Amino acid sequence: MSEIRGRSISDTQKAEDRITAHFGKQNMLALIVPSGDYDSEKKLLSFLQIYPEVELAVGLSNIEAMSGYNLTDGLTPRQFAELADLDYEIAQILYSAYAVNEENYSKVISGIGQFKVPLIDMYQFLYQEVVLGYVSLDEEVVKELREYNDQMTTARMQMEGEHYSRMLLYLDLPDESPETFEFIGTIYREAHKYYPRDSVFLIGESTNALDLSTTFDNDNLIISILSVVFVIIILTFTFQSAGLPILLISVIQASIWINFSWPYVSNQGVYFLGYLLVSSIQMGANIDYAIIISSRFLDLRKDMPKKEAVIEALNQGFPTVITSGSILAVAGILIGFFSTDGATSVLGTYLGQGTIISVFLVIFVLPQLLYLGDGIIERTSFKLKKMEPFIREKGKVQVQGRLHGYVNGEIDAMVDGTITGDIKPIKNKEDAMDDEQSEEGGQD
Repeated sequence: MSEIRGRSISDTQKAEDRITAHFGKQNMLALIVPSGDYDSEKKLLSFLQIYPEVELAVGLSNIEAMSGYNLTDGLTPRQFAELADLDYEIAQILYSAYAVNEENYSKVISGIGQFKVPLIDMYQFLYQEVVLGYVSLDEEVVKELREYNDQMTTARMQMEGEHYSRMLLYLDLPDESPETFEFIGTIYREAHKYYPRDSVFLIGESTNALDLSTTFDNDNLIISILSVVFVIIILTFTFQSAGLPILLISVIQASIWINFSWPYVSNQGVYFLGYLLVSSIQMGANIDYAIIISSRFLDLRKDMPKKEAVIEALNQGFPTVITSGSILAVAGILIGFFSTDGATSVLGTYLGQGTIISVFLVIFVLPQLLYLGDGIIERTSFKLKKMEPFIREKGKVQVQGRLHGYVNGEIDAMVDGTITGDIKPIKNKEDAMDDEQSEEGGQD
């Protein structure tokens, strides 16, 4: 799938293109694991570095510090003394102080000679002791120690937190592809060999794409079903037919499928949110074009044969459909043409394209469906029982039959004659009582 880009390219995008052309494009992932276990981290990085898909794997445990030692390599007092150019006795005292500070008293009792401390921890502890005045060193050594401490502190802040450590993986894979998604699973499997399953996290563009790809089908299915169901319910009660909404939905849904078959044919990417937005707009807005033709057909079908009704409905609705559809299509295409943002450009392009397809199907396909499905529409039609209107007449009214109501006072009798005045029929005794109370209140 190609990169999603707009037709117009901004200066920022041009600069990014030049950088990519010169340096190449990197796919970086951040692997988050529990901190503190430098041996497991180093082994994991070593295994991941073997894979040809990994260009570079960087973590605190495989960053070289000095003289072939990595930042997290464990050093004995003698090794540290040689590395830091300290007396061995001072190094032993320093290690003993570190053990006491970490409450690791067993090392002090059993002998400090074989006690190993990560290089980064020992250097930062030494610098802390120098700053506090517990250890005195030459000014030149202190200056060099300060530089090392600053660099190590920066590295630790970038790669290690209070509870988690971060490893950076640079992959020789595109951001989104089946091979990338498969290798993400490989990374998780390797990491789970050293860390608990629920404590390993992988973050990056590729993992975002994988999450969307795994949730897209289900989300899209739910949204599509709900959209269709609610539109059908609304149209069913509007047209009082169960068959007609199916015909209308089929036309618009077909236009959506045709519209979004183009990205697959052209190998062009579409954002997940953009697909949902355009689909919803097509279903909600373009259905109006089908409603216009259908409503006119139903009205005309009462007075003429279905063939003539279809032709006349199309003639009457054509200007409205073309005008409204052209406005939406042109607006979408202009957004797609002039927008420099890839997501916005693609959204506008497919909105305009989808509207054109919808208008085409409404004009050329829907009339055929109405003609062929006229019998289905009639057989699935129904009538809703309407509420009887509340009748109130004033003036001269001819009455023949029983009347229960008010005529300058209540009357309940068989009347055969003419009544002049205000006539207000009463359906039940509760209505009569309410009216009497309202009149008494008005007299007070």
